[in-house]
Amino acid sequence: MTAAWLALPDLASRRLGGGVIDTNDELFAAADNLVTPEPPGFTPRTFGPKGQVYDGWETRRRRSPGEDWAIVRLGAAGRVRGVVVDTSHFTGNFPPEASVLGCRLDGHPGPDALAEADWVPLVPRSPLAGDTANPFDVSADGIVTHVKLVIHPDGGVARLRVHGEVVPDPIRFPDGWLDLAAVDNGGRVVGCSDLFYGSPNQLIEPGLARTMGEGWETRRRRDAGNDWVVVRLAAPGRIRLAELDTSHFKGNAPGAATLRGVDDRKADPADESAWRELLPHTPLRPDTRHRFELRTDPVTHVRLDIHPDGGMARLRLHGHLDDGILDQLRASWSPVPPSG
Repeated sequence: MTAAWLALPDLASRRLGGGVIDTNDELFAAADNLVTPEPPGFTPRTFGPKGQVYDGWETRRRRSPGEDWAIVRLGAAGRVRGVVVDTSHFTGNFPPEASVLGCRLDGHPGPDALAEADWVPLVPRSPLAGDTANPFDVSADGIVTHVKLVIHPDGGVARLRVHGEVVPDPIRFPDGWLDLAAVDNGGRVVGCSDLFYGSPNQLIEPGLARTMGEGWETRRRRDAGNDWVVVRLAAPGRIRLAELDTSHFKGNAPGAATLRGVDDRKADPADESAWRELLPHTPLRPDTRHRFELRTDPVTHVRLDIHPDGGMARLRLHGHLDDGILDQLRASWSPVPPSG
């Protein structure tokens, strides 16, 4: 799969708070597995009371007309750009076809409200291949909070990935103060020098890293350079507090770090001279949550340079949205949901 939208966050991931709200059948394997962030696993000839154990969602063999379905609450609402229906390890028991619908319901709707929702097609009824990550482009442009995976007529799906652009609900930050880098607010990694041991996307995921493996770590440098990552912020904003967290990185934390920023409304980020210093070259300690008070002009992108290499658990950039941005978000979340 080479679709550009695969680089966008998985809005359905359990890491962002995604979850399965309802399903009509999960006799062989629980629908909750659909949103597990890790790749699906499989151990042959591992049997439980209901048969072979699958890391996915599997329904019974249908003996009547109809189809099976599961409804997923997205962890982060947004505009869906692509969907992956992953049938990994399902070979003789995958659905021959699937479709995906989306809706927007504010608040915390339950199964009854979702059953009455105005569902919009995201992926039409389409053929699936077994033991395959099946990608589908999505052209609908409205904000989506929930998706409904329908399999025709039955079978097993390992994972459902819903890639898109986060559109944060401004009810979460009524005064415009938020973590501008956080993926669940719309932040996104757009550049990185090295991701040998860990993805830089983990830097901006929710919560604290539980292990070193949940952060970003580069290989050992043997030259005079340094490693870096660029984050496009959720929205233009003024950063007031930066947190550079090296938790769990003890013998491999960076020796120092710098932060620079640019406002792409005024300058081209590709122009190296357009970047302005936000945090000067500052020593870092191993296994420490460092916090630095900043006073920046509005920026849209931030570059974290670590010197010379090593690992970081999290990057937090707390601040205020620039003038007018909060009103724009409120307009996006107007009371009448956009049609797909």
